[in-house]
Amino acid sequence: MNHKKIFIIAGEASGDMHGAHLAQEIRSMDGSIKMYGLGGEKMQAAGVEILYNLVDFAVVGFIEVLKHYGEFKKIFYNLLDRIEKERPEAVILIDYPGFNLRLAKKLKERNIKVIYYISPQIWAWGKGRIRLIKRCINKMIVILKFEEALYKKYGVDATFIGHPLLDVAKPSMSKKDFLRTCNLSENLKTVALLPGSREKEVERILPVSIKTAEIISQKLKDVQFIILRAPTVKQKIFDECLQKTNLHIKIIKDKTYDGINASDLVICASGTATLETAILNRPLIILYKLSFPTWLIIRCLLRIRNVGLVNIVARKLIMPEFIQFKARPARIARQAIDMLTNKERIARMNKDLLELRELLGSAGARRRAAKIVLDTVRS
Repeated sequence: MNHKKIFIIAGEASGDMHGAHLAQEIRSMDGSIKMYGLGGEKMQAAGVEILYNLVDFAVVGFIEVLKHYGEFKKIFYNLLDRIEKERPEAVILIDYPGFNLRLAKKLKERNIKVIYYISPQIWAWGKGRIRLIKRCINKMIVILKFEEALYKKYGVDATFIGHPLLDVAKPSMSKKDFLRTCNLSENLKTVALLPGSREKEVERILPVSIKTAEIISQKLKDVQFIILRAPTVKQKIFDECLQKTNLHIKIIKDKTYDGINASDLVICASGTATLETAILNRPLIILYKLSFPTWLIIRCLLRIRNVGLVNIVARKLIMPEFIQFKARPARIARQAIDMLTNKERIARMNKDLLELRELLGSAGARRRAAKIVLDTVRS
């Protein structure tokens, strides 16, 4: 029996999660399809044969990527050889544009159908990539409403499905149960620190977050702090940072949504986690730091004012951002204290977050994505 074959390519923790959910939905609709790809443990658990774990290898920034160029090149061409050998019905690319758009060009030359799930952020980096996308991508599946209109304007076959995080970002227990399970006080306000899912970004962001927590604790006595640790980052990195502070901060692993849901404020690395926090209707502060050379390059290329996903989707600044040189603990702490104590501001932020959730569409996005994939494969 000749099984239909699909390749799924994801290079980061969020892509691995979305790829896993997509694979599960595809398998539920058509159990005969064989899936291969690049991804991580979640995709592997969903039944995708992982040829190389790019998630554990994830790096941030242009300079950091250049340091590993030889390894990326080897992975790229080994993958291309395997795709040529298997001749799949389609290759699904998930975000990760530096790698995936180069791959799309090669796949187009080989007449292999390409579906892009979770669009490259062309609205952030300018529209230079859109001609390549129009030429090489058979179907674009987008998770932000304004992206659909943007792509259609340029003749790209794009469909908005809603945001898949609406199906995922749900707590498994009540705030009270989480606090009790983690030996935290119900009588204190809880501030969660989410410093990222990649080791380099955690090494840069966590010290700033901890110093911010120290300042907050000096000003407010009714606050407790937790770190929600991504499983992709070694415990050792967190332990080394916490050795430099006298502040008690509890590290919690594998309970991210429960921890966010139980928090009064989240101090969060820019990325997918900001949107997850917003979906759970929790106020947040966005911060990020890159290596200086990478920051210089990005500052020249970036075409948007706000970088946090919540602010991009809302099309206005609804949650404060502290990026690169602005990511100073004293400044962040002042905002945090106001967000914890200003009742009018808290009410306004809650209203903004409810409006933002409506912009993300309705639940069931990943099933709609799987149906589009199967329809494209069969067409």
